[in-house]
Amino acid sequence: MEIDLCAIAPADWEIKSVADVCQRITSGGTPSRRESVFYDGGVWPWVKTQELQDGWIDDTDEHITEAAVAASSAKVLPANTILLAMYGATVGQLGILRRSMTCNQACCALIADPDKADFRFLHFQLLQIRSELKNLATGAAQQNLSGAVIKTLRLPFPPIEEQRAVAHILGTLDDKIELNRKQNETLEAMARALFKAWFVDFEPVRAKLDGRWQRGQSLPGLPAHLYDIFPDQFVDSELGEIPKGWAVLPAYELARYVNGATFKALQANDERRGLPIIKIAELKAGVTAQTKFSDVAMPEKYGLRTGDILFSWSGNPDTSIDTFIWAHGDAWLNQHIFRVDVDKQSERAFVIATLKYLRPVFTETARNKQTTGLGHVTVGDMKSLLVVKPDERIMAAWDRVAAPIFSAAFRNEADSISVRRLRDTLLPKLISGELRVPDAERIAGDI
Repeated sequence: MEIDLCAIAPADWEIKSVADVCQRITSGGTPSRRESVFYDGGVWPWVKTQELQDGWIDDTDEHITEAAVAASSAKVLPANTILLAMYGATVGQLGILRRSMTCNQACCALIADPDKADFRFLHFQLLQIRSELKNLATGAAQQNLSGAVIKTLRLPFPPIEEQRAVAHILGTLDDKIELNRKQNETLEAMARALFKAWFVDFEPVRAKLDGRWQRGQSLPGLPAHLYDIFPDQFVDSELGEIPKGWAVLPAYELARYVNGATFKALQANDERRGLPIIKIAELKAGVTAQTKFSDVAMPEKYGLRTGDILFSWSGNPDTSIDTFIWAHGDAWLNQHIFRVDVDKQSERAFVIATLKYLRPVFTETARNKQTTGLGHVTVGDMKSLLVVKPDERIMAAWDRVAAPIFSAAFRNEADSISVRRLRDTLLPKLISGELRVPDAERIAGDI
């Protein structure tokens, strides 16, 4: 039995099953964890469903060996293979292999026949019907989507040249979003390295003490004009030696932490009346079709504005505990997220950098309290976690160095929001044939 998911398609398009347009449809496997030889020194990236983020997969957290491939149902898949999550909370998540990799058994691997289907066109088709895929998943305790069901999905396909043109338009937009993401990773790594040097390793102070940094000279990350503002000695503190004149205080005292309103109080609606309600899902994906709205008159303290600092203190310890800069416009803040307000603009970059640097600490704190997959960081945890705060001159110097880095990352995120909106507008129309390639190219412009 085939499952028809076709909308009305142009006359020159063909309705085909996924099996019709693929050379091979398979899944992976998990080598025995008891055999270290299967993982130690692994050469093949091994994809798990939580690594499927609807885009290219360049590498993975874990790698397996040739021995693991030979001894398990894991198999080496070629570049451009589409992976589709079949089980649990990640059902319907997608990824495309940038190079040859392996995957576990929760991933369905689709290897498109290049004469019948452009792999990125097929990826965008599956992305567009994600809600239908979730509805097809069965199981009381855990949703499961079988490979047999995936093979029978019937979808509309234009001629291969048009598929490639559609994939190029949508792929170019996705590539722009990915480029922004990678640039932001680089920017955040720069800020983190500088923060560690200044406020964890105290490198400027040590360089002065050691004579490596002298008045009128510059060192990497330490311009000559900053020499006089850094102290040249350490003093004892609760955290050990810290630069003279700096303070030790709880992380909770760096800023004001305002928790969001309860979901019940916000009286969410599906009609998109009022402002979007920002939960952890929106911190990752922005305002989407799944976002609830509220038109209830709430106290101003629960409001969000573009540029607000947000700290998610509850959720999956590895993926949800993090610090964000809100870039999506006015909204209402839901509970499990702090809005972080600073008293002085000059302290903003320091607060952002401190919270981001402490993410591993927050993650471990949440993991130690984890129940049913969720963990949390409490106000008590924030009050007991001590951090170092520099004097005002160094705080101002840090702001001049770090604020432009965070501003550049924010601009990239804002650009990605615009590109994503355009992609989401074009996707259903191009995949269905409602909008044809020449018109889409005019809309997409120079992006």
